[in-house]
Amino acid sequence: MRLYEERLGVPRTAFGLAALLSVMAATALLPLGHVAAVTGMVVVAALTAPVLHAYGSAAIVVTDRHLTAGSLSFPLSALGLAEILDSEEAFLWRTRRADGRAKMLLRSHIPTALRIEIVDPDCPAPYVYLSTRQPTTLLAVLSFARR
Repeated sequence: MRLYEERLGVPRTAFGLAALLSVMAATALLPLGHVAAVTGMVVVAALTAPVLHAYGSAAIVVTDRHLTAGSLSFPLSALGLAEILDSEEAFLWRTRRADGRAKMLLRSHIPTALRIEIVDPDCPAPYVYLSTRQPTTLLAVLSFARR
């Protein structure tokens, strides 16, 4: 049973930038002819749209037994204390305070995050860093699910 689900989609402005990139490719190829310009625009659009869609398809899902974040999956029993990170703290934990062993679902366009300690001795990662738009709700759901 899913207790929480959040998709970490890219902002709409990213698709606008992809369209702008396609127009720029068409403009650059315009001296080669109209067919080359249209072909270049279609090719750039066909390459950028799936990349943006795949990047934005990551999701955080909490069930009654597991936390799944993108390709990461942890049993709730392996999770310890959680800390809500505002935009400044999240930036610090993404940069200077980051541990190379940590597991991260990082999305730079999402300013807030949740940092969860891992208490499983079999897992070498000290914590999980999750970019989330709703850190308070995610923390509450995790607290509820671990009871």
